[in-house]
Amino acid sequence: MKFGFVRVLLLIAALFVAIPVHAEQRNFYKIGVITELSGDLVTGGNITKRGYDLWAQEVNAKGGIEVQGKKYQVKLVYADAQSNPAAGAAAAERLITQEKVDFILGPYSSGVTLAVAPVVDKYKVPMITGSAESPLIWKNKFKYTFGTIPPINFTGATSIKTLTELKPAPKTIAIIGSNDAFSKATAEAYKTAAEKAKLKIVKFSIVPSGQDMTPLLSAVRSMKPDVIAFGGHDEEHVKFVKALKQIGYTPKALLMHCGITDKAFTDAVGKDGEQIFGTTCWTGTAKTKSKVLWPTASAYAAASQKAFKNPGDYTQGGCSAAGIAFQTALQKVGAKPGMDEAMRAKLVQALEQIDVQTFYGRVKFATSGEFYHANVGLDPLTIQIQNGQIKTVGPKASVEAAAQYPMKDWKSR
Repeated sequence: MKFGFVRVLLLIAALFVAIPVHAEQRNFYKIGVITELSGDLVTGGNITKRGYDLWAQEVNAKGGIEVQGKKYQVKLVYADAQSNPAAGAAAAERLITQEKVDFILGPYSSGVTLAVAPVVDKYKVPMITGSAESPLIWKNKFKYTFGTIPPINFTGATSIKTLTELKPAPKTIAIIGSNDAFSKATAEAYKTAAEKAKLKIVKFSIVPSGQDMTPLLSAVRSMKPDVIAFGGHDEEHVKFVKALKQIGYTPKALLMHCGITDKAFTDAVGKDGEQIFGTTCWTGTAKTKSKVLWPTASAYAAASQKAFKNPGDYTQGGCSAAGIAFQTALQKVGAKPGMDEAMRAKLVQALEQIDVQTFYGRVKFATSGEFYHANVGLDPLTIQIQNGQIKTVGPKASVEAAAQYPMKDWKSR
């Protein structure tokens, strides 16, 4: 998605004066969920849905969220963003003005989140996105929008650093990104980290989303980069791997940030996914401890496996953690269902103050600077697919397995 379109949406949203949203008296929390349930980003949208659903199921199984001695169940009301920012903004307005939701769990993609954020600011309804990672979201300093996954410019340098510590260390890199808010930011973060690490960048290219990568990768092949790094979404990663195999080029290392930790990716690419590197902030084997819902990362992964036959990836986990952040803040201020504007403002203040250990790790939102309202409590990890499993290979303090390098040729798999 082009940034110009996002700016137009922001301007349009700013022109309208919000109609006051009156509270409804209920004995349950009515929570709006905006995510991509159709369109090009439906795979990612379904990952967020699993995360939000699993949180709601676990809360309700325990009787609900306890506030001032009484437990309140939660009800999720979904709205399809259709992988389209304008549709996402319209969905947010509908959930707030017609459904009168208490708060919102936000979209999968950064582009849709950037369109929804001005709407929740206008109506003063808190939103936590459990997925979106573009730095643009946090640089805009939306008062009512938070995120449980750190932005890509917070996490992106970790994997580049891990790669430069391999032996023999790679010397050249080609960086490609799709032209949407998240993917472009991913490519730019890799570029900044590569320059700092003194890797020679033989190619940096931002291409239209969904474009056939074969011609571009054929040109890159002649440059023989040691590393190829790609910023894109789930479906694009699958196509990228297939295109590399089709042209017969195996770099020493292939790095892709988003999507490779989900079972859908490994199912789609099979053995061709082996030895691909990625960046994440959580795995199902992370050493976390919590007193809220799931006690450990492995307990969460087991619950997800039971519910969905899928242990869940960092995006799904981030969405469940978004629910935990809300329930912690609700309990802190004693906010019951049917909140008025004043109580929603207190809820925002509570979110700014929370510092909670969850199965996902630490959730603590920044209250100033370039990461405003993003979770800065997590430590980024470099992961690699090994024998069909996600293994942490960096930084050194978190290593579960030694990195496998260089990659095996496609033909020898």
